[in-house]
Amino acid sequence: MTWGAAEDGAIGIEDGFLRSRGLGAELVPPLSLALDDLGIYYDPRRESRLERLITARATLRPDQQLRVEKLIAAIRQAGLSKYNPGGGATLPKLRPGRRVLVPGQVEDDASILCGAGPISSNLELLQAVRRVEPDAVVLYKPHPDVARGLRPGRLEPDAALAYADAVLDEADPAALLDQVDAVWTMTSLMGFEALLRGVEVICTGLPFYAGWGLTRDLDHVPRRRARISLESLVHAALIDYPRYLDPVTMQPCPVEVAVRRLQLADLPGSGAGLRLLAKAQGVLASQPGLWRRGRD
Repeated sequence: MTWGAAEDGAIGIEDGFLRSRGLGAELVPPLSLALDDLGIYYDPRRESRLERLITARATLRPDQQLRVEKLIAAIRQAGLSKYNPGGGATLPKLRPGRRVLVPGQVEDDASILCGAGPISSNLELLQAVRRVEPDAVVLYKPHPDVARGLRPGRLEPDAALAYADAVLDEADPAALLDQVDAVWTMTSLMGFEALLRGVEVICTGLPFYAGWGLTRDLDHVPRRRARISLESLVHAALIDYPRYLDPVTMQPCPVEVAVRRLQLADLPGSGAGLRLLAKAQGVLASQPGLWRRGRD
């Protein structure tokens, strides 16, 4: 969701990148929100606050470097992703070869409409991957909102299997990323999650993590000229940009507390979802200094 536009003096609001255990489309409340006074992270057509933070973090202080290294290690060890569905990722028997993961997306999602470019559907992405990597073992992972029939973008199995070796509807993204060599994506956050795990990422569109020298890009944003480390990107995207709400104390908290809550599943039930969402929006939006300071 995004409220208002930066040109109107309003602040854009969207879910953060470590969100919840469960889907937003199922009204599971978020632990994090991103507030942006310039644009919003998924729209590459104009500069966002996240872009400025990424550029500003091109060089990290020793304490920042240590903090973000520990954060990346904790996320990897806990197997966290944006929605954390759990359940692992048992792959079918596959032929030998380079394994390429293709995450499906919601085809009317704002990130697709704003930043996908010429390839803007799940079928087109699968076709492009098979064309460029004809010998790869292609694994298609439908978006969970789409797989549950909550959002558009569904591919019938026969259509997907014309280009993919397997369709993995229920696989946990974090567990799946540990079993592949590369990710091809339009704008999916799974590309960022793959970078966290040292997996090669090829972007056909312009997600926030593209254009900084960490991904193979089929498109580019001219203003993204800095070449940064993974740690700089993660510091900006997970420490500086989102604001986190501890669902236990109902107070703003650092990312490390959110990671611990997600790891331990120390979260309220879905019945409290709308109340917690309203509380999170109220607390975070009413205290803009929390996100402007960047909380080192």
